[in-house]
Amino acid sequence: MITCFDIGGSFVRHGLLQTDGNVVESGRVETPGTDWLSFVDAIKNRCDTGSDPVSISLAGAFDERTGIADVANIPCLHKRNVLKDLEAALGRTVLITNDADAFALAEAVAGSGRGKPVVFGIILGSGVGGGIAVNGGLVKGYDGIAGEWGHGPVMDPTAGGQLSGLGHFPCGCGQTGCIDAVCSARGMEKIHLSLHGLALSSRQITGAWHEGDPAAIRTIEAYTTLLSRALSVIVNTLGPHVVPVSGGLSGEAALLDLIDRKTRALVLADYADPLVIKGRFAENGGLMGASIIARIAYGEAPA
Repeated sequence: MITCFDIGGSFVRHGLLQTDGNVVESGRVETPGTDWLSFVDAIKNRCDTGSDPVSISLAGAFDERTGIADVANIPCLHKRNVLKDLEAALGRTVLITNDADAFALAEAVAGSGRGKPVVFGIILGSGVGGGIAVNGGLVKGYDGIAGEWGHGPVMDPTAGGQLSGLGHFPCGCGQTGCIDAVCSARGMEKIHLSLHGLALSSRQITGAWHEGDPAAIRTIEAYTTLLSRALSVIVNTLGPHVVPVSGGLSGEAALLDLIDRKTRALVLADYADPLVIKGRFAENGGLMGASIIARIAYGEAPA
C-alpha cells in the first residue's frame, strides 16, 4: 500500500493511500532536520513492510530533472539529490512534489477549485509559496519553479506612497524585497517591529487586531496592502478562477476576507464572488496532493 508523506520543517506527517483515493493522517514525527540517517529512518519506519512506492509532499523547491531539493529549513535535504538518495536508502520508488504544488493540485482536483479551469493555490505561513493547476493538472515550469511567487525583489515598502516607516526586508533566498520576506507570517512580524518597535508573533498581532488595537490595525493595514498589490499582479497574469489559501494564516477568516476584497479591487477582471478563500485542504493539502500524484503515476485517474 502506498504511503504518503507531508514533510515540513517541523513535522513529517504520514498516511496510507486508501482504496477510495483519500488519505488520512495517521501520525506525525518531528522532522530530523540535520541528520540524514535519522531522516531516512523517520520515513522507513512509517512505510509498510513491502516495497510499495512512497509519495512525498516536500516543503521547498524540488527540481524533477535533477532530483535535487532546495530546502533551507531542512539542512540534511538542502542541495541533496533527495530522490536518488532516498530511493536507494528505502529500496522503493519515491515520488516527490513541492508542498504548494501538492496543495494546489488537491484543491483543483477535489477541493475549492474542482471543475474550475485555473487554480492558483497559495501558502501563507512561515513562508509564501504557490502552485498552479490548469484543467486539473499541475503547471511545473522550468526547474519546477512555476507558482513560486514568494521570491523576486519586487516589493515596494511604500506601496506606491501609501505607506511609511517600513524598510527593505532581506529574504532567506539572498535577495532583498521578496514577497516571502514581507508577506509571510514572519513578514507580518517584521512589519510590526518596523512600525512600532514591538516584537510580537503573528498570532499575537492578529489577536490584537481583532481586539481593535491601533498598532495592530496599522500593521494589518500595511500587511494586507502590500500582499494584495503583489497578488493582484499574479491574478492578472494567470486569471485564476479561485485562489485557495493554506498555511498558518489561512485560519484567519477576517484576514483572508480583507486580502480578498483588496485584491479584487486591484485586478482587471470583475470577480463578483470571493476569490481568495481558505482551501478545503488547508490543513491536509500536502498529504492529499501526494495521494493524487500517486494515483496519477500508477494509472488511476482521480475521481
